[in-house]
Amino acid sequence: MTVEIDVEARIAADRLTIDELDTRIIDLLAQRALVSRGIQQRRIGAGGPRTVFGREMDILARYRDELGASGTQIAMSVFELCRGAGPVEAAEPLEPVEPGVTA
Repeated sequence: MTVEIDVEARIAADRLTIDELDTRIIDLLAQRALVSRGIQQRRIGAGGPRTVFGREMDILARYRDELGASGTQIAMSVFELCRGAGPVEAAEPLEPVEPGVTA
């Protein structure tokens, strides 16, 4: 039946789109993790804390506001990844931070 074939073709095309989006999301998360870890290293190198909880609260609120209740869980998973718990490794060492310079 033509309608059934059209539905199956559309589902297949949509699944390809989802796969492409997932690839982009994974790439963006890996980039975010590298940037975040660089900030953490610079902050620690300058004598500051690894994490600034006020900043994290702002990010949590943004995710929650944009994505609803699930946004908080997503943000927490992103934080975990970006704190070094995930598989992303820095591609190159970061340059030392001058004392008194904060990120």
